[in-house]
Amino acid sequence: MMSNLFSIFDPSTNLLNLPLNWISTFIGILFIPYSFWLIPNRQFFIWNFILNKLHNEFKTLLGNNKNSNGSTFIFISMFSFIMFNNFLGLFPYIFTSTSHLTLTLSISLPLWLSFMLYGWINNTQHMFIHMIPQETPSILMPFMVLIETISNIIRPGTLAVRLTANMIAGHLLMTLLSGTGPNLPYYFIMILILIQILLLILESAVAVIQSYVIAILSTLYSSEVN
Repeated sequence: MMSNLFSIFDPSTNLLNLPLNWISTFIGILFIPYSFWLIPNRQFFIWNFILNKLHNEFKTLLGNNKNSNGSTFIFISMFSFIMFNNFLGLFPYIFTSTSHLTLTLSISLPLWLSFMLYGWINNTQHMFIHMIPQETPSILMPFMVLIETISNIIRPGTLAVRLTANMIAGHLLMTLLSGTGPNLPYYFIMILILIQILLLILESAVAVIQSYVIAILSTLYSSEVN
């Protein structure tokens, strides 16, 4: 039962032994040229407003220095990419790429490595100072260094697992509820449909919130090495 339940996350479309499901991850790139020809409308202004808000928030977290303007576009792009794939997975028969550690680790691990390399090479003293909080007793300093080291090492894993677990949990719940439909009396089916609609709204909110959380945490990790 469990293997059949989790099989909904398996890439199943193949052509010449190539998993075509992963192509859906990059469908959003096809809409980028179209946006330059798009006549400004309500949706365009709403999306532009959201991006400006994110830019200002990320810029504040990065310290409003001269390099923060360019850095914010990295995290805004990551937010847009993750949110697009989260929403895409809510449609029927479309592969949810963000429910796989293959994709989430591919996003979080290179970012974390680049932050660590940049920090230890260019701001070595600051990185050592960051290992021990202020006013830490001398006897606790070795333990604080060990704790901070472990917390830094597990950061890419926690980012990847957080996104993957949230995507899997919502999809599994919707799959379990939909599987009980044929066994229910007809007057319970309308209630089940209503619950599914509410779950879909909840999953839409989770798709946005998780994208925002990943982008914010990545911005905070970047600000720590500067």
